[in-house]
Amino acid sequence: MSTAYLGTSAFAATVLERLADSPYRPSLVVTRPDAPRGRGRKLAAPPVAETARALGIPVLQPEDVNAPEVAQRIEDDQPDAVIVCAFGAIIRRPLLGYDILNVHPSLLPRWRGAAPIERAIIAGDTETGVSIMRLVEGLDSGPVCLQATEPIAPDDTYGTLAPRLERLGADLLVRALAERPPYAAQDESLVTYADKIGPADRTLDPDRPAQENVDVVRALSPHIGARLPLADGSFLGIRAARVGEDGAFEPLEVQPAGGRPMPYADYVRGHGG
Repeated sequence: MSTAYLGTSAFAATVLERLADSPYRPSLVVTRPDAPRGRGRKLAAPPVAETARALGIPVLQPEDVNAPEVAQRIEDDQPDAVIVCAFGAIIRRPLLGYDILNVHPSLLPRWRGAAPIERAIIAGDTETGVSIMRLVEGLDSGPVCLQATEPIAPDDTYGTLAPRLERLGADLLVRALAERPPYAAQDESLVTYADKIGPADRTLDPDRPAQENVDVVRALSPHIGARLPLADGSFLGIRAARVGEDGAFEPLEVQPAGGRPMPYADYVRGHGG
């Protein structure tokens, strides 16, 4: 059974690896164009492009995934299924003319949108999961054919939770392709949205309860990073934190602007604390 796979992120790259090792190995991978990354802002390929090339799968990197020639290129391959996972751009027609399976890391209809893993941790959720759904024009609003849950431990960060969801999502996708289970509509009364993480979301508020700030640190570690505003108008990156015995917010690992990560105690000593 041939497939076409559309994805971009590291999450999508892990799912692609599992798919390529199944009977549903993609004959074509579509991903985003190369973009500047890292401190040096050097042009780099998306994780999915790197993974696909390592697997020997042809890669297409269009400027506009919804351009007619992209749909035609997929049509030329005549895939039995088209799959989307963390592509990072809205899919529209003509691609939506296909029956597209979408791998979404949340228990839909909770956390539709761009940052479902981060938002689940920030909200203090004790569980999340992965949904396999049909892609439609609405934002993650299509019917769901498979779901599985994953606990969120009190000490989980994005960095520890995301790999488990990657493995879960890959297994669910292969199962969905094999079993073709029926779809069920989402309950619109239970919808919540996982908006993209912005600067305000990263910024810790000393007036908030300590646990809320700790949850933000967990959700954004290590890929985005929370930050604490300083008196001089700059920010101190917070990579790990906990609620102290006195109930106060307690940084454990920090990263000064332009510097390397370090224990908070070392930072305090170096700044006359």
